[in-house]
Amino acid sequence: MNIKPLADRVLVEPAPAEKTVGGIIIPDTSKEKPLHGKVVAVGNGTKDEQMILKAGDEVLYGKYSGTEVELDGKTYLIMRQSDVLAIVG
Repeated sequence: MNIKPLADRVLVEPAPAEKTVGGIIIPDTSKEKPLHGKVVAVGNGTKDEQMILKAGDEVLYGKYSGTEVELDGKTYLIMRQSDVLAIVG
């Protein structure tokens, strides 16, 4: 399946959460949500907001940003470009 975000939205694949800290295995329920990920797809933007992000960008985003979407067994976040805080790298 292929997803193309609309307007000023981006599809982000979150980085995997840490599984161990100092040799201690952390259960899934207490893992901290990752705050960074990789942009997979971008919309075309709007007349008021040009798309700065592009597929492949590593980004930082807010803790409660985006809506989770499951696609082909993977979890993605779809969010507005304005929810992205920074491009890494």
